[in-house]
Amino acid sequence: MTWQFEQLTKLDGITEGPLWINGMLFFTHIAGNRIMQYRPDSGVGEVCGGTEASNGLMADRAGNIYACVGGGRRIARHHHERGLEDLCSELDGKRLNSPNDLAIDSQGRIWFTDPRYGDYRDDMELDHESVLRLTQGVDGAWACERMTFDTTSPNGILLSPDESILYVAESKYGEGQSRDLRAYSVLDDGSLGNVQILHNFYPHRGIDGMCLDSEGNIVATAGWEESGPGGMIYVFTPQGRVLETHPLPCNRPTNCAFGGADLNELFVTSSEGHLLHARTDRTGYLPYMA
Repeated sequence: MTWQFEQLTKLDGITEGPLWINGMLFFTHIAGNRIMQYRPDSGVGEVCGGTEASNGLMADRAGNIYACVGGGRRIARHHHERGLEDLCSELDGKRLNSPNDLAIDSQGRIWFTDPRYGDYRDDMELDHESVLRLTQGVDGAWACERMTFDTTSPNGILLSPDESILYVAESKYGEGQSRDLRAYSVLDDGSLGNVQILHNFYPHRGIDGMCLDSEGNIVATAGWEESGPGGMIYVFTPQGRVLETHPLPCNRPTNCAFGGADLNELFVTSSEGHLLHARTDRTGYLPYMA
């Protein structure tokens, strides 16, 4: 089946973080410092502003929505009535780089990527760009720990349905840098074990964001206009085999999420401000609804 994408809206600047919950799609408008929503019956509207370039969004099993506040360099919980509630802004007393994307496991732990994109790095306090994890204690406080020690610019992040594998998109730009899809084993003690490189995109633009279908396959956004096949949706098996590719009507897709009443619709955001939509022959897996 060929996925036919239609444009639902196009905003000025990067859109990101698509999240389907409660019959609607939330997504971030980074340049506009706001969270948006798409309702099938009424279209696109603003949820809240002042989000400090928030990027990735994710929900937990209780229906709470969390945001990577990239410009504010922190992780926050989103409240419809009062905006963002800060959870964490530091690791070992040093400010985070720029939280990008997140995954939440069945224990409520928040796994997130913390790269720094762009040329300005003078205010970085950490000497690494890693996957980090937040764990909430019995006192309600969140503790942050470093999980990867081999990443240079981690971007999209996913947990397999059984939470035994952590998928990470490594997306460092520059000659000789890593742009690959990685799979880390999650050990019984919660730490990460050996890594496998499932797919190498170099020298083209690799994965930005990704989601899962109901069979555990990875559905990912990648590509650009500078080289390679252009903006594309890739469907990978858990072992990294490419099952399908679907061209997109945008140059640089940023993220994707399944939604709709039957979870068979794919929503895609882009660096050019798109919100795209297609009906697919796949069903999405939303861990917070499992």
